[in-house]
Amino acid sequence: MGVQGLATLLDNNQGVYKDVKFRKSKLVVDGTNLIYLLYYNSGLDQNHGGEYAAFEALIKRFIAVLRTCEVTPYVVLDGGSDLTDKKLETVTKRAEDRIKKAHQAAVEGGKKDILPPLIWRVFKQTLARLEVPVAQCFGEADQEIAALASEWNCPVLSGDSDFYIFDLPAGLLPFCYFQWEDEEQDGSQSISCKTYHISRFCDVFKIQQKLLPTFAVLGGNDYVNRQRISWTQFAPSGSKTPNRLEGLLCWLKGFQQPQQALNAAVVELMGKVSENSKAELLKNLSEGKEEYQVPSSSLKGFLLNEKAPLTPAVKEVGSIHQVPDWIRLQLRQARLTPDVLDVLLLKRMSLSVTVGHKDQPSVNLTSRPLRQVMYGLLLGEQRSVPVKERDREGLKLTFIPVKPTFSRIAQERRLNSLNEANLSERLQVLLEALGVTEATLNDLLPELRLPVAVTCYWLRRAQPPPDLKLLKALLLGMTNENVLRAREDLQGEHPHGKPDLVVAHAFNQWQVCLRDSIQLNQLLGFPLPEPDVARLYQGTLVHQLVKKLEENSLDEFLMSNQSADSMELYNKMLSIARGPKLARGPPVADH
Repeated sequence: MGVQGLATLLDNNQGVYKDVKFRKSKLVVDGTNLIYLLYYNSGLDQNHGGEYAAFEALIKRFIAVLRTCEVTPYVVLDGGSDLTDKKLETVTKRAEDRIKKAHQAAVEGGKKDILPPLIWRVFKQTLARLEVPVAQCFGEADQEIAALASEWNCPVLSGDSDFYIFDLPAGLLPFCYFQWEDEEQDGSQSISCKTYHISRFCDVFKIQQKLLPTFAVLGGNDYVNRQRISWTQFAPSGSKTPNRLEGLLCWLKGFQQPQQALNAAVVELMGKVSENSKAELLKNLSEGKEEYQVPSSSLKGFLLNEKAPLTPAVKEVGSIHQVPDWIRLQLRQARLTPDVLDVLLLKRMSLSVTVGHKDQPSVNLTSRPLRQVMYGLLLGEQRSVPVKERDREGLKLTFIPVKPTFSRIAQERRLNSLNEANLSERLQVLLEALGVTEATLNDLLPELRLPVAVTCYWLRRAQPPPDLKLLKALLLGMTNENVLRAREDLQGEHPHGKPDLVVAHAFNQWQVCLRDSIQLNQLLGFPLPEPDVARLYQGTLVHQLVKKLEENSLDEFLMSNQSADSMELYNKMLSIARGPKLARGPPVADH
């Protein structure tokens, strides 16, 4: 997430910014960063599994404001993990921190910034419905975002401080100063914000522009950790609160060339470090510095015309050629999770953390059989190669080797022709993985078939087995015709705090089962229609419905929020979920 401490330094040196009214322009949006900032800044509940309909409404408002101001957004998303593993230490540390925060949220309540498991799918589905151009990179998106903005001479919108280092002709619009909600109120058809250019940074801090990437890597970014150099010793004399980055900037003024500064930092300031270690560090610093060079854009043609050739970025060429063209297209269109690339190229899968107690098992265990089918489809002939799943055990981060499961289609077809298999064949793989028959789902609307199949799977696989009130609450929330109104009706009765641990654990298991089923369905070419995720689950609503079922106080809610049609649908789904047509396994616990 950028250069540590840089945003704070610039907040205290406002001369680097210029106030502007933004309108009538293209805008390249750092989509991965936007997801986090929109959800975390929204005040939406994080501890009960997500408020997806409210988040969808927020995205719609955001895009509507841009369009009112005649701003055309182009959203660019991160792809798979860095293949060199240069960021692995940083990524691992953040994952360990999230595990601890998720446990704290479960036992203490409060906002710990844990994204709900289905938020990425809601974001992508909403942008697709709004016809916002989206491109998903094959790897890290920062250079691609900078390249696109440079070629179009338009600004970048992001809260990632790495963009303070890139030389962007039209500058950066830091998200923290992007007052888009004010336009909703005043109708000015322009967005008040601040713009940033590296030239203003260099003027304020009296540093040469070509030294900025060196400043970033020595200051510590995602690729290079901060080393044990006390940069504060070089801070301006008389400073009341000596700042590490200010000290580094002062030190860099003594150099004309970036490599000269890197050599001096490693040789003169690192202290007692072996020559081999110094050489390795210098190599890492030099490579990290190159991450801020702006290449030519590989996305421009795709964003303007989805039929354009899929050109990988220069640093991706050596690896991405192993991936079939049809998968690359689905990845670029954000219709396939980038986790697919991690499985194919790294034999690794990084699993998300949900709010829950450390003593409860990871909810990802419940959906592992679904992922194993996906691994089998992706790895094909590599049957002896396990996939290492990054997950939690207690408060520890672990890498667990998981063997792929090979369905008949995986045994008979290679990955490059999987998309050519018959629809019925692909559907059967999905239904067998979920343990339901096609006849079970035939009476349902097409868009509800996958979530109901997932619910059947969840009832058999979840531990402890979900009881009837959990199933009823889940289905009532799923069939509600106005989830935002229903959420508001119950919001006053639900404090923003810690969840019921048993209820949260059960519903989080359902969510990851849906997540992994959607990903398997995507890989199989959508044999079942993808459901509108924002309509399926509202965290605080279903938690309150469980409470009302326990208290036998549901009648008032049903009268004001459930129509006859929605109750008919609810009863049909309840009958299927509890009925004898389940392929195997015990029925839902009736208590």
